[in-house]
Amino acid sequence: MEKLRPHIAVNVFLAALFAGLIIYLTIRYGPEMTMFVSDPHAFREYLLSFGSWSAVVFMLFQVLQVVIAVIPGEPVQIAGGYIFGTFLGTVYSTLGITAGYIIIFTSVRLLGFPLVKALVPEKELEKFSALINSPKLETTIFLLFLIPGVPKDILVYVAGLTPIQPVLFFIIITFARTPAVIGSSFIGAKIQSSQYLIAIIVSLAASILFVLGYIFKQRVIDFLHLRFSKEKEGSK
Repeated sequence: MEKLRPHIAVNVFLAALFAGLIIYLTIRYGPEMTMFVSDPHAFREYLLSFGSWSAVVFMLFQVLQVVIAVIPGEPVQIAGGYIFGTFLGTVYSTLGITAGYIIIFTSVRLLGFPLVKALVPEKELEKFSALINSPKLETTIFLLFLIPGVPKDILVYVAGLTPIQPVLFFIIITFARTPAVIGSSFIGAKIQSSQYLIAIIVSLAASILFVLGYIFKQRVIDFLHLRFSKEKEGSK
């Protein structure tokens, strides 16, 4: 037991350091980046100034959006469609989002619970930890990432504490996130081509789905929790 204590102390220190860095980046750059990416035209001009590196810079912005959770993902994804079109916008956004999730997931695997406890509110941690450690872990993760309004960044932190294989986890969340990313990229592409009516219709549909997901997400979570709890008890 004595041999474990230095290791635990190092993990706690590194977790606090990593959490402090994320908090600093959130406070320092969060509001500024949110305003910047919310103007697709200005964001486009900025990215194109990097020439052939514009896609790489965009993906780095997408990584930061994931790590700095306060920055909403939709404006970045819409900007991706505005700048690169629906297909490439979806590809670049997906790559950036996945890279951000890899950073978070790997950090949790390395630093453990102290990092999650430092960055995830206790109420959210209790709610999702019970579900994400359910007997049907993969199905639960897919459904939670598919439902609009569920805090995806928090789920990645919690998922890092589970025994799920990293490659399988990233495949699941990529499939679950793709429809939303395609929708946002499509909206951006239509705005860029001045097809505002189509962009408005799709935006309204996406907003309705988000509101419905936000309203009913707790019911879905409770249903999954109850169902998997019964299955777990039945398997004993």
